[in-house]
Amino acid sequence: MVENWEEAGFGIYVHWPFCESKCPYCDFNSHVRAETDHARWRRALLDDLRMQARQWQGRVVSSVFFGGGTPSLMEPETVAAIIAEIGQLWRLSPDIEITLEANPGSVEAGRFREYAAGGVNRVSLGVQSLVDTDLRRLGRLHSASEARAAFEIARTQFDRVSFDLIYARQDQDQASWQAELQEAAAMAVDHFSLYQLTLEPGTRFHELARRGKLRGLPGDDRAADMFLATRDFCERIGLPAYEVSNHARAGAECRHNLIYWRCGDYLGVGPGAVGFLSAGNDRHTTETERAPEAWLERVEQHGTGVSRTTVIPASDQAENYLLMSLRLREGMDITRYNTLNGATLEIRRLLEDGLVYIKDGHLIVPEEHVVILNHVIERLITD
Repeated sequence: MVENWEEAGFGIYVHWPFCESKCPYCDFNSHVRAETDHARWRRALLDDLRMQARQWQGRVVSSVFFGGGTPSLMEPETVAAIIAEIGQLWRLSPDIEITLEANPGSVEAGRFREYAAGGVNRVSLGVQSLVDTDLRRLGRLHSASEARAAFEIARTQFDRVSFDLIYARQDQDQASWQAELQEAAAMAVDHFSLYQLTLEPGTRFHELARRGKLRGLPGDDRAADMFLATRDFCERIGLPAYEVSNHARAGAECRHNLIYWRCGDYLGVGPGAVGFLSAGNDRHTTETERAPEAWLERVEQHGTGVSRTTVIPASDQAENYLLMSLRLREGMDITRYNTLNGATLEIRRLLEDGLVYIKDGHLIVPEEHVVILNHVIERLITD
């Protein structure tokens, strides 16, 4: 099967690696620096785009995503310049989605107006909690009132606004989480990303937990109950889960992230950004230098921060497609999987056990079994 960008779209991810502080749960490629040379970074990001565009031409960009780090610390001039350059290097979809992640503490009405004028039409706010004590525990620099104010500002400037919340936090019970969801729903948001707190290796929270100093976290059963109750609540208010942790009104799904979950093509620009790109019968991953200073020096010396390009074997493409697409409510296109893998997926026993079902040629995990998705995937791979 010839994979191409038209299979699930083509997006561009731009990584801004800097934050005001490092959150204790975060394992993203984010760094704290006292000063940033914005002009130098703007030149480097534009140069990297131009160099990569030489190899990956002839596409229509359906989404651009500024992630991080904290992209709302970028100068609006930089964001606008990148968007304009993308429009020069590729054709843009008429309904292109351009998202910028923002922390509530770095939100200013004037700055948001400038981002919107530069082409951003969707903002994703890292609210994380609407409870001040929990925000402090999570290492967040903003307050709950600042988060609410940031959301109101964003609604006046952008067509679409999303925000993130973390649950299964320390000493959080089902009732308090439901109350927080009720408040969030009253803010008339059209997209939620609702993540269970996880203790990722290398983070401060992981180390504290290892030493027995992170108390009050729910056990697996209570966390699973919170997960199921969250999905039920969002379904009832008209924001059903279209992916394991993402909920949206019809038409408000994050198009950029759908490219990831549907295994489309995307270009990665910035420190630690990866790309997943097709050319003829091959698909490639691109990797970049992770350390900000190393990435910057590489771009200035070689024109790009890409340090490695690897051809992905067909079997790995198929497994990656399975892992990603089964996270979606729409499920996995069975024909596409079988063609990628060169073999038929054995699903009879899982169908008999009710762990999957087939609809319109897609393999889907039933709503009641999403909570054990990892187990279902393991059965699919090993049966």
